Amino acid sequence: MAESGASGASIELENLTKRYPGNPHPSVDNVTMEIKAGETVVFVGPSGCGKSTTLKMINRLIESSGGRVRINGEDVTHMDPVKLRREVGYAIQSSGLFPHMTVAQNISLVPRMIGWSKARIRSRVEELLHLVGLDPGEFHGRHPRQLSRDQQQRVGVARALAADPPVLLMDEPFGAVDPVTRDHLQEGLIRLQRELRKTIVFVTDDFDEAIKLGDRVAVLRERSHIAQFDTPEAILTHPADDFVSGVVGAGAALKRLNLSRVRDVEITACPTATVDDPLQEIFNGLRASGTNEILLLDEHRRPYRWLRRGDLMRARGSLTRAGTPVTATVTRDATLRDALEAVLTDNAGRVPVTGRRGEYEGVVDMETLKHRVHDLLEADRLTAIEHQHALEKTRTPQTPAWQEGGAGAETRS
Repeated sequence: MAESGASGASIELENLTKRYPGNPHPSVDNVTMEIKAGETVVFVGPSGCGKSTTLKMINRLIESSGGRVRINGEDVTHMDPVKLRREVGYAIQSSGLFPHMTVAQNISLVPRMIGWSKARIRSRVEELLHLVGLDPGEFHGRHPRQLSRDQQQRVGVARALAADPPVLLMDEPFGAVDPVTRDHLQEGLIRLQRELRKTIVFVTDDFDEAIKLGDRVAVLRERSHIAQFDTPEAILTHPADDFVSGVVGAGAALKRLNLSRVRDVEITACPTATVDDPLQEIFNGLRASGTNEILLLDEHRRPYRWLRRGDLMRARGSLTRAGTPVTATVTRDATLRDALEAVLTDNAGRVPVTGRRGEYEGVVDMETLKHRVHDLLEADRLTAIEHQHALEKTRTPQTPAWQEGGAGAETRS
């Protein structure tokens, strides 16, 4: 196993199999796969195909019936399973937090078990709470019942990372939350992985989530047979067969917006003011900008309301209810599909981009997103043409009837 503090570790599954008594067919059948150190691999497939069973055999929560699991070259199949689980982070749906423990106690569970000092544990808890976007001073002593689902899942991820494991297993960790919360948690995981470079194996039923999070995606059939194991872009553009095409579903070009991030496109500025600015100063700023709209920020510089000239005229000294509330924002780690949905939700033609603490950083507008969709559709069209030309070149041209008799046919005519 990798030393604590390392980034990621390679994982090899070799003929991994699980049979249950009384079932004539294995639940997982001879799965062989190599996962590179530091990459995120997502298992996706229909319910009951064996993806969670395969995941749980990596840390021996479920014992295999045959085959091998190696982490950084070390065969873990015969390791002490308790020791193994302490060295492999594990996050599940609904967070799995102990209700009688505080946030700090939940996060520090494994470090305490393996003998870390109190000072080191205290420092690690604070570091991880910052990392998952929770204020240590505010959340350190809370119990799970005092947290939202989003916050519970963030603490669950922090607990899984507490002992700095090289491998993080995630079994549908965001499956029980609403779509907006799920988007926030996915963005948080993307940001964490960019900083930490752990090896993550993630299970989901949601193909859109798979292509959003995975460096590579394993599309699994029944009994965890691998239908295709490739990059999200390769699966979207060249599904291996009809089964994979069915998993991908319709709208592959739009799904490819999940492969690009907000940070990959132009983030522009728009006129802004804060709730503390005098009304006349805001009005003058809007007039000077040459636009008809200004973004009002709250006292923490977070997007608050969209204001037009007429809104300012009717404000009568108070901006708390003037204009239109900002109902959606995205971070630089959000996908362009998230951004497109946010633009359509907010009806402002653009969506504010925010930093880690929600502070305003700029906007992405509909025109930018339309150009990117157009580029993707055009790329798909050119790829289809190239594919058709390649097929035509490989076809054997049919011999004309007048040549079928060979050289003598000419003399007989």
